[in-house]
Amino acid sequence: MEEIEILKKENTPQNVIDHSIAVCIKAQKIAENFPKADKELIKTGALLHDIGRSRTHGIRHAVVGCEIARGYGYPENVLNIIERHIGAGITKEESSTLDLFEKSYVPQSLEEKIVAHADNLISGTKEVDVDYVIKKWESRMENPEDNIKRLIKLDEELIQAFKDD
Repeated sequence: MEEIEILKKENTPQNVIDHSIAVCIKAQKIAENFPKADKELIKTGALLHDIGRSRTHGIRHAVVGCEIARGYGYPENVLNIIERHIGAGITKEESSTLDLFEKSYVPQSLEEKIVAHADNLISGTKEVDVDYVIKKWESRMENPEDNIKRLIKLDEELIQAFKDD
C-alpha cells in the first residue's frame, strides 16, 4: 500500500499508522451507504489523514499533514480530507483562536465528512460511539457546544439515517 509506505517514510509513529488503518476500515464501512462516494479517495484520505502527526500531535497536525501530502503530489481532494478531518470541523471563527490559518476547516464533500467522522469514531484502534466522543470533548475543550452540534449533525447524516428502526 503506497500510503502506508509514505507514512513509514515520514517516520509516522506505528500507533498512528495502526489508527489510520482502523479509520480507513471504518470509513469504508460508512461509505457502503453512499454508492456515489469515491471509495478510493476515502481510502487514500483516511490512510493519510494523520500524516502530520509525524511532526506534531497538536491541532496543527492537519495543516502540517496537508503540506507533507502536497509534497508527494496528492491532489486537492486528498489534501482537503487531511486538512479538514479534525473533529467535526473547525470554523473560520474558531481557527483564529487555535493557532491555525484563519479559514474554515469544516468538511465539505461527502468524502471529507466520511473520513472526519470515521476518525471521530475510532479511538486508537477501537471503535467508539458518539456519546464517548462527546464526553471526551467535554473534558478536553473549553466550549465544546458548537463542535458537539456539528458532530451530532455528521452522525445523523452519515450513520443514524441508515440505522434500522
